[in-house]
Amino acid sequence: MAALVVALAVVAVPASPARADRIRDLQWFWGDLDLTQAQKVSEGAGVTVAVLDTGVDRTHADLKGAVKGGQSIAEHREPGNIDPEKHGTGIAGIIAGRGHGSGGDAGVRGIAPEATIMPIDPINDTVLVARGIDWAVEHGAKVINMSFGVRPSETLHTAIRNARAAGVVLVAAAGNEADKGNDLAYPGAYPEVITVGSLDRHGKILKTSNHGEQVDIAAPGDAIPGPRPDGGYVSLTGNSASAAIVSGAAALILAKYPDLQPAQVEARLIATAIDRGTKGRDDYYGAGALNLMAALTGPQPAVLPDEQPTSAGPAAAAPYTPAPADKGLPGWLFLVAVAAVLALIIALITTVLLVARRRRTA
Repeated sequence: MAALVVALAVVAVPASPARADRIRDLQWFWGDLDLTQAQKVSEGAGVTVAVLDTGVDRTHADLKGAVKGGQSIAEHREPGNIDPEKHGTGIAGIIAGRGHGSGGDAGVRGIAPEATIMPIDPINDTVLVARGIDWAVEHGAKVINMSFGVRPSETLHTAIRNARAAGVVLVAAAGNEADKGNDLAYPGAYPEVITVGSLDRHGKILKTSNHGEQVDIAAPGDAIPGPRPDGGYVSLTGNSASAAIVSGAAALILAKYPDLQPAQVEARLIATAIDRGTKGRDDYYGAGALNLMAALTGPQPAVLPDEQPTSAGPAAAAPYTPAPADKGLPGWLFLVAVAAVLALIIALITTVLLVARRRRTA
């Protein structure tokens, strides 16, 4: 069941050789997401995000202390610590980069800087991806980021369904081939996954971002800086970066509401999204643009009937349903009243029959 990776056309360009603190200035999406305020509410502490990708270089200054564990599903590779394709390290930084220097003010600071990254590689085969998902679930991941595309398979879909059932939030890229035929990108096309499209600096969908009913939400994905294995930085354009941002958002939500089930996390993200494009949900933006503060601080939205969580802890506010109008007696009391009336009728009939019989025999 080997499958080739579907190219996501993510542009990876070395950042300008300026001071590392200038990299923070390139994180233009902070204002769009109100990230400074969001990180006052939650920083993702206690949440492990599995990054299924090309590996992660944990020695980068911006990832110091952020990467733990990890696994290489393929044989003859050092587990999760290398990144020959220079992709997974950038994704990890976008999710949970901690910056460096005095107060962490230099370099890349991720969406959820206190989350823990669990690197798992490689991603060039559906069977290996399925094994990676299984491994992530077994080792405590609460979010799985999948910034790639592979061909579909039942093995992969089964792993995704099992992860969702185990309470893991799965986030995937929609794909970056809208200008080359708009082929569906898996695992993003599976319904159990939160599928993310890419926005430019003006909040418009990128022309390369795949569209279709599989798209759930859109997030910034235009020239997003991330760390690079050689200690430098890259600029990522496309769904890879957008999915990483939403995975970070999911980590923030789970840190604040640790008992939420995946459907409830998804409901927070989708119900609070800022409508873009055609009014209401559409195939380009999904529900709209990520609204991080609303997803973090708003009331818990209801989930679709076929996605009701199996359990919800005290941190998950129950969806509001109005009390039914007072239309009479409660059901059990009504039945008692009916039974009493029937008993009275039977007693009266019996009495009448007894009186009649006595008169005939008198």
